[in-house]
Amino acid sequence: MNILQSTNTINLNSLIFLSDIEVGKHLYWEVNDITFHGQVILVSSLVILLTLLFSFLGTSNKNIVPNGWQNFMESVVEFVKEIAENQLGKEYRPWLPFIGTLFLFVFGCNWAGAIIPWKLIKLSEGEFGAPTNDINTTVALALLTSFMYFYAGLSTKGFGYFKRYIEPTPLLLPINILEDFTKPLSLSFRLFGNILADELTVSVLALLVPLIVPLPVMLLGVFASSVQALIFSTLAGAYIAEAVEGH
Repeated sequence: MNILQSTNTINLNSLIFLSDIEVGKHLYWEVNDITFHGQVILVSSLVILLTLLFSFLGTSNKNIVPNGWQNFMESVVEFVKEIAENQLGKEYRPWLPFIGTLFLFVFGCNWAGAIIPWKLIKLSEGEFGAPTNDINTTVALALLTSFMYFYAGLSTKGFGYFKRYIEPTPLLLPINILEDFTKPLSLSFRLFGNILADELTVSVLALLVPLIVPLPVMLLGVFASSVQALIFSTLAGAYIAEAVEGH
């Protein structure tokens, strides 16, 4: 029991430590002694507004034969549906809104940093970029994913869900508990590290060899950003599928 408590404390302290990691300067907002990263909130809000706008355009004038924005949004929904169905099978529908929203938000945040020339906008402190290059954003998304697969397991199996911790043998209890803490750590680190590395690479190349060399790297960054959104949402679906397995 002491080992489990120590493991839980270490992982909790690790998540708290991650939230304090900073690369570069940030635009801070202080509200009731709570510190917010202003540029992350602004760019995230832009991504959410654009997602809502595209959704509105795609559903405001629906036709039997889709065209224009409706055709675009139906293609997006079909793509997200395939992600959820591949992981969850025929029981994917209850979890499609979560997986779809997660994919669109991460995809939008990644692309916002890859294709929008934020460097042209000067701030008093810090600079704009992809919200997912901030560890606070990725940790929040990873913890939300963890909450959802716990909810999925409890809502489908009740307290019988916790039997998985002692299967196939009670000797695996510490390892199975540790696994639930490593999942959000790996999710958050993977997304944060890849997006941050891409933006830092482009920034350095733009300073050393402007205009020519950074362009292929930027194109590669757009592709990598898309892949990271796919990986994140696919893993979220896989974790939920693992939680409801056998139901």
